[in-house]
Amino acid sequence: MQPHDQPGAAAPLSGHLWVFVAFDWGEEVDLDQAGRLAGGAALELSRRPRTPSSFTYKPPPLRFPLGPLTLPLPGLEQVPALSAEATVFDFAAVSVGVQVPFSLGAAELSALAGRLADPAEADALVRAARSALKPLYQRLLPAIQKPWWQDAFWEEYFVFQFPPGPALPTEYLLAERAPWLAGLVRLEDAPLSAEEIAEALRLYLRYGHHDLFVADWAAAVLVDREQECGETLQAVEFANLQLLQYRNIDGRLDQDQARAQKMIHASLETRVPFWRSTEAPVRVVGELKVEASALFERTLNVLKLVGDQYLARLYRLLATRFHLREWERSISRKLEVIEGVYQVLSDQGVAFRTELLEIIVVVLIVIEVLLAVFQHH
Repeated sequence: MQPHDQPGAAAPLSGHLWVFVAFDWGEEVDLDQAGRLAGGAALELSRRPRTPSSFTYKPPPLRFPLGPLTLPLPGLEQVPALSAEATVFDFAAVSVGVQVPFSLGAAELSALAGRLADPAEADALVRAARSALKPLYQRLLPAIQKPWWQDAFWEEYFVFQFPPGPALPTEYLLAERAPWLAGLVRLEDAPLSAEEIAEALRLYLRYGHHDLFVADWAAAVLVDREQECGETLQAVEFANLQLLQYRNIDGRLDQDQARAQKMIHASLETRVPFWRSTEAPVRVVGELKVEASALFERTLNVLKLVGDQYLARLYRLLATRFHLREWERSISRKLEVIEGVYQVLSDQGVAFRTELLEIIVVVLIVIEVLLAVFQHH
């Protein structure tokens, strides 16, 4: 893509790069205790006048400032973040949100997007976010049940936010400057095919004449005033965190299924029928099912969008790009399998108890016959 094909090629474009990195800390966080330990504030969603009170978090997560932070962003290595905060949810998921200002030419922004897709650059960025978050994690450890923070488990997302104005008219972006816009949301600095451009820009939203939200799997572009885009950014941050939690639940269910299958085989391999005990396997599988179902429901229901049509559409757009519905169906299917294993083990328990009762009855009959024979003689 040549410079004369790009918007603002002769002048820098100013805006903010929002970096969201989601982590999983463990089983559950006692938010009341966490607030006392580190002084976090309950997160109130940003609201425009049209936003109803039904759009809220239930329960509200806690937000903690992370202090001064400079991320190793290509081309912005020396630019300190305007804000860096951690949002902690009761299901032990945490999202680091960092706001970094930029003033770059269109070609430089394309180069930045391309380098953000480099695994080495992404790893350095995640390590910086993890290092900034670690002191808070240590302070909140007493409030975390079953701490579990893996180095190789995270989910990152980027939002290029521009203020509306003549430098980036939205109709112009979606038409003549579509190749450049598609490159940003795909984190791609090489020219894209017409088909890829169309797919990258297929899902977008516009509430007003001058604002625009375009999202893809890796990044999004938001054209909106900074004081009015808070609710959009929070919905993006939560969707990214929800994707991480679905990956977590799905992976744990894979492990749970394998454990449940081993329990079935172990119970069937017991040689003496009436010594087969299914009480412990049934209890374990039942606990796995309840635990996974509870985490799934809490993750699914924590953000309430009832009553705000724009934000509901925005969340559905993100859910489509992140394939959240496919993850939900996969998790539901695996929960059904766990339920089936639980039922099989329970049925085995009933069958084994029936076998034992039959053996006892036979033994009693034999004893009664023998006693009758001995008494006769």
